Amino acid sequence: MIGVMREGGLLVLTLQRPDKANALSKAMLSDLLAALDDPPQVLILTGEGRVFSAGADLEEAKAGLATDPIWDQLSNRIATLPSLTIAALNGTLAGGAMGMALACDLRLAVPGAKFFYPVMRLGYLPQPADPARLVALIGPARAKLILMAGAKIEAEEALAWGLIDRIVVPEDLLTTARALGADVLAAIPGHASAIKRLIG
Repeated sequence: MIGVMREGGLLVLTLQRPDKANALSKAMLSDLLAALDDPPQVLILTGEGRVFSAGADLEEAKAGLATDPIWDQLSNRIATLPSLTIAALNGTLAGGAMGMALACDLRLAVPGAKFFYPVMRLGYLPQPADPARLVALIGPARAKLILMAGAKIEAEEALAWGLIDRIVVPEDLLTTARALGADVLAAIPGHASAIKRLIG
């Protein structure tokens, strides 16, 4: 349910459960973590179908996945990679799946994508690292709109807020993500990670 494609220093990880809106199971999260054991120069996260991810698989969420530390393990792993990390969001992003996108350096989204994190309504806390990353991008009031008021943010508003960096038509999404990683792939080893450390 996870597609793994390596091409030189590029790693593309694709959520492949479109019939379930790419809802994430524990096995999928484990596979994503395992795929990052050998850090690439450029990581692209994307999904199949019209939804990037609806968050946790509902049955597994009820059985404990909603509060499993693996969500933070994955997002923290992405955040600390010495790589350029790009979330190429092929559609709506919801719930705990937002953590991996927030942990990326860049976020692209298709027109019509929506962003929401319904932890208040569902009675869960967000994953521990997610609120601070959300605040760093959009500020505390807007983070409360999403996490406490249950706001669903459309792509255009998400771009204006800084939650995403570009809106890209679906047919150009991966091409654009690859183009953004081209300079990193062409650089000498370690150069990109040195710049990333300087940015903080």
